[in-house]
Amino acid sequence: MAVTDRARTVSQEQQQSDSGRGKRGAAGVGVLLALLATVVWSGSFVATRGMAGSVPPVQAVFWRWIIAALAVAPLAARQAWQQRALIRRHLGYISLATLFGVTLYNTLVHQAGLTTSASNMGMIMAASPVIMALYARLGGERLGIRRTSGMLLAAFGVLFLVGDGSLGFDFTAGDLWMFGAALSFATYSALLKRKPAEIGGLAFLFTTFVLGALMLAPAYAVSLHLQGGFEATAGTVGPLLYVGVFSSAVAFFAWNKAISLIGAARAGVVYYLQPVCVAGLGLLLLGERTGPAELLSMALILGGVGLASVTRR
Repeated sequence: MAVTDRARTVSQEQQQSDSGRGKRGAAGVGVLLALLATVVWSGSFVATRGMAGSVPPVQAVFWRWIIAALAVAPLAARQAWQQRALIRRHLGYISLATLFGVTLYNTLVHQAGLTTSASNMGMIMAASPVIMALYARLGGERLGIRRTSGMLLAAFGVLFLVGDGSLGFDFTAGDLWMFGAALSFATYSALLKRKPAEIGGLAFLFTTFVLGALMLAPAYAVSLHLQGGFEATAGTVGPLLYVGVFSSAVAFFAWNKAISLIGAARAGVVYYLQPVCVAGLGLLLLGERTGPAELLSMALILGGVGLASVTRR
């Protein structure tokens, strides 16, 4: 009997150990997926800024979601059709998530691109993790001292970066549009925690892309009437393909999966890396200088992300 009890105890301890390793592995995958989405979205700010003078914002966002829906359709359309009853049942929730994450967020980003720089867009969007953490706290999630400290450290780095080495600010209209985009994206990320588990990730993504294009269709028609269309050139089609395929299909799938694995608050901490990514792309693609203030800010952001993302063994 003693031998049997001992064997049972060893088996339970092994199962607990395997479960712990599995959770740490899932957390690691979630962080990597959040990082992938963050890097890809950083490039979208450069692409959005590049289209600002040639493609009206509403038209750019409308075609973004048409391209995104076509990109995921070969993988997702069949699953969406098979789950059409579930989608109809939860259409209210899906429509709300679409409104904040697809329609409003991206329209505000493209509108901001008219009057602010790509670097400012990336830096201001880094405010959204603070809102994500507040949503998580209101939902009963305990953030812990380590994660809160890391979040505050990264937030200070973002503020220092926006202020160009100080805590003073001089916001443009585009900067204010980006704050609205940050609020919309954080709301979308919080809503993802309530996604019905029975709806497949690809089916959900495809449905939000289609709904987002439908929501924008009236505004698109008005824009065509008042502003006319845009010329299809390498300078317009290339950025649209990037934001449609990579920034929409790939990045949104990675972000949604990351939140299902590690939660919106922790994924939001990884999102703080976006100013660093945008600065790096600005240096590589635009030749923008990175001075001592920017380097210090990046060090604070990276340190805060590392502190808040580490998991306790």
